[in-house]
Amino acid sequence: MMKFAILAAAAGSAAAFAPSPVAQTSTALGVTAAQKDFFGITSVDYSKALGVQAPLGFFDPLGLLTDADTEAFDDLREKEIKHGRVAMLAVTGYLTTAAGVRFPGAEDIPDGLASWQALLDTKDGMNVLMQMTAFFVVAEIVNRDADWLDNKAEFVGDYRNGALDFGWDKLSEDMKFKKRSIELNNGRAAMMGIWGLVTHEIMGVSILPGGYLPGH
Repeated sequence: MMKFAILAAAAGSAAAFAPSPVAQTSTALGVTAAQKDFFGITSVDYSKALGVQAPLGFFDPLGLLTDADTEAFDDLREKEIKHGRVAMLAVTGYLTTAAGVRFPGAEDIPDGLASWQALLDTKDGMNVLMQMTAFFVVAEIVNRDADWLDNKAEFVGDYRNGALDFGWDKLSEDMKFKKRSIELNNGRAAMMGIWGLVTHEIMGVSILPGGYLPGH
């Protein structure tokens, strides 16, 4: 029953992460005079960039885009996308292990933050950590635009490098914009989600169905 409840919560959260269907034109919210005055925008207008959506619209409280050129904006956007993708994997893994799912041979490894210490306490666990480290290194190497190939990324965060497609090139421009908006918003929600899950685990307060608390 616990497994079903947690998996149901995961499915429900996925729907909550997805933004309302939007067209490319509807996401372009203009910068008001008040925003220009408050944020001190003096250079490029990023108010129509991908990710500017209701209810916040253009949101840059730290002023990172003030006087920022396109290169600086693309660098920040790439970091946002990357962190979002990692956070989506983290939320999925956290809820999956909380539901009791394990790889063969790892049945005794606890879920939540307690799993790290459990891996450090055994030789097999250390081997798993080394494999994870190797995976992270390889993932970091391959998930980037390959400058040495005769290929140009379509947008920031496009790491296909001419090898993967899955029908992307057949989509219309509006559909591509919508898909990218969904990924961006899911990543933002996941970053908040994994932070909330871990924080509540540390506090000893469950936010999962049935009051289940991972790692305890």
